[in-house]
Amino acid sequence: MDYTEEKLRRINRYEGIIVKVAVDRVRLPDGKETLREVVEHPGGVCVLPVDEDGNAWCVRQFRYPMRAHLLEAPAGKLEKGEDPMACAVRELSEETGFTAGEFLPLGSYYTSPGYSTECLHLYLARGLRRGKAHPDEGEFLDLERIPFHELLSMVERGEIPDGKTAIAVLQARAILDKE
Repeated sequence: MDYTEEKLRRINRYEGIIVKVAVDRVRLPDGKETLREVVEHPGGVCVLPVDEDGNAWCVRQFRYPMRAHLLEAPAGKLEKGEDPMACAVRELSEETGFTAGEFLPLGSYYTSPGYSTECLHLYLARGLRRGKAHPDEGEFLDLERIPFHELLSMVERGEIPDGKTAIAVLQARAILDKE
């Protein structure tokens, strides 16, 4: 059966700094109409850097919507038309100062497909070389080194509430376990 919903019209719209919000009137497969809220987001990347000693490098930053300091893999949003790999290279350098000899794709994931178009592209960064971090203006974060196995245990215990970081760690485990 085809459960595709047909967009009839966009009712209203808000355009913010990062997202656009719309309410669409749609026709359901049974012919009835309803409303769907849609948050349009440009998408982004998440990069889990792991050094030759088996340490993961994460950032701790205050996330205003959650009103909490979260431990996360470095990440950032895609600029219009930007290639995800180029964004991964840029974000890794900006937030950690690292460059990497290798970026291994860990998959692409929708953050909340019930209402958002955001898709995150995840990477494992290897062959790290130190440099100087240069975060965006207004971006405040601390770089933390955590043994990968400890970070994995934190994810398994539910101590990393950031979804993109948890997925990146779990996906990276399959690659790192082979080594």
